[in-house]
Amino acid sequence: MNIRTAFLAPLALAAFTFPALAEKIPLGTLSNYLNGLSTVEADFTQVNSDGSIATGKIFIKRPGRVRFEYAPPDRSLVMAGGQQVAIFDAKSNQPPEQYPLKRTPLNLILAENIDLARAKMVVAHTEDGTSTRVRAQDPEHPEYGSIELVFTADPVELRQWIITDDLGAQTTVILGEMQKGGQLGASLFDITAETRKRAN
Repeated sequence: MNIRTAFLAPLALAAFTFPALAEKIPLGTLSNYLNGLSTVEADFTQVNSDGSIATGKIFIKRPGRVRFEYAPPDRSLVMAGGQQVAIFDAKSNQPPEQYPLKRTPLNLILAENIDLARAKMVVAHTEDGTSTRVRAQDPEHPEYGSIELVFTADPVELRQWIITDDLGAQTTVILGEMQKGGQLGASLFDITAETRKRAN
């Protein structure tokens, strides 16, 4: 799997069954839910734009920090911290590729204060009978791509997201059961320390 393409350019969405949803969840409710997520730990399944599938574990510490640990045989790592995203290729001895977090759609859910009602941020807000979907982009830089968040209700829960890059390639991340509010050490999101460790 091309880890750079998979993270920055997400993709095809499979069909998933969710509990019945009576009506579209309001943007204010979804913003409050996301702002209430301080730390999250969960298994994930990633569907890439080429149809390949990867699994692993995700750690989120808002604001601004996330870590994707990919399971064998991949063993790649993607992490965000210090306003940077670093992509560690398990097959390479080179330093990680790095990009400003603000240039990736994932920044929209890692922001310190999420306001989905902000002008021009949400470009689609729909409900399909089983889930509420919100597609958002940076209103000042739509060229950075977009992220579609999929929620279920009763209680509100984030189930997956689909990132679309500036070329239209998509990557889907499906979340397993989330453990919230735990303690996640700063070292999990320390790009410099991780680079040093892998160099030894």
